Amino acid sequence: MIVPVYGQRKKDETVTPAFTEGVVYSLPSTGIRVKVKAVKETFIPGPYAVFADQLLGIKNVKNRPSVNWAIEEVDINVFSEPDPEQVYKAMGHSASLVNLSPDGCIAGINSSSANIKKVEVVTHNVGQKNNSGDNSLFQYFTDSPIYMAGDSTNNYRPVKLPDEQKISKAAQRIIESRRLQYEIAAGLVDEFHPDGEAYKVSLKELKRIENDYLSLFVGKSNYEKQTFGFDYVPKSGGKSEAIFRVSEENGIVSATDLSGKPVMIDFEIDNELVQKFNGLAKSDNPSAGESGVYYRVPGRATVKLINDMNVIATARLTIAQFGVVAPLPEELLFGEYSIDYNTETGSIQSVIKK
Repeated sequence: MIVPVYGQRKKDETVTPAFTEGVVYSLPSTGIRVKVKAVKETFIPGPYAVFADQLLGIKNVKNRPSVNWAIEEVDINVFSEPDPEQVYKAMGHSASLVNLSPDGCIAGINSSSANIKKVEVVTHNVGQKNNSGDNSLFQYFTDSPIYMAGDSTNNYRPVKLPDEQKISKAAQRIIESRRLQYEIAAGLVDEFHPDGEAYKVSLKELKRIENDYLSLFVGKSNYEKQTFGFDYVPKSGGKSEAIFRVSEENGIVSATDLSGKPVMIDFEIDNELVQKFNGLAKSDNPSAGESGVYYRVPGRATVKLINDMNVIATARLTIAQFGVVAPLPEELLFGEYSIDYNTETGSIQSVIKK
């Protein structure tokens, strides 16, 4: 009586259990990473600005300080991350064959050489400064003294030089520097320079003196370069949105900062390609998708960054979520095939029969 019961129990233990649960995974989506290099111009008006027209004939000189931001360079790149709108559960025998990447995206089926991407963390150093130009205010020129020597009428005490005289002397220095540059260049000086290098040095020094005095009338600008970074993940429809803004006071700011004008990101999706994918991705198999294993055929689009109606950057990109999602054929999920995914887009990279 004991032997049949023992044999029956032994037989039950060798039965392969049925799979009632699965493995959750995600298809990847494509994000757009934008790096912006901008130049901040800080203008300081000259202390003699009101006399520029009268003494030098320079009109429309700015007499108020100002700050201006200009975008110098834009770099567009891509990254991938799990798509919350494309999360699935592999069921049955196929669940034991799924390969996943560290961020939970599907990397392959029954594959020992799946392309497992390394998750990299990118830190955006917003406002990374790179100064160029002179940060100092207007220089003090020793040949334009603030005081002059007194005489016997005031017991030889120093007398402050009138502002009108200082301004007139500064304008005179500009004119003299220009005249000397002309005479040297035209060969009108009494003694020629011994070599070409001395000739260049003389002209360069005269030009520096001219610019120093000229800044007292026309003002001077300081330029400061800064680097900004922004990540953006477009929706499947490719809606045009603000990716960042340009503020007159704060420069390049986030899209949520309403103090600046928006820089829009716009997409021109290749709809003809998507339509052809849609037509061929449909399966006539009634059991398609029962295993819960899907792949993606990515789309293509032209990406544009638009600032105040002007296109400042364009790029032709492969964007996963602009494509089509399709079920993997059930015939490939019984362990006879090795399937590698592209972990950046979710597309099938290779199918190999073992």
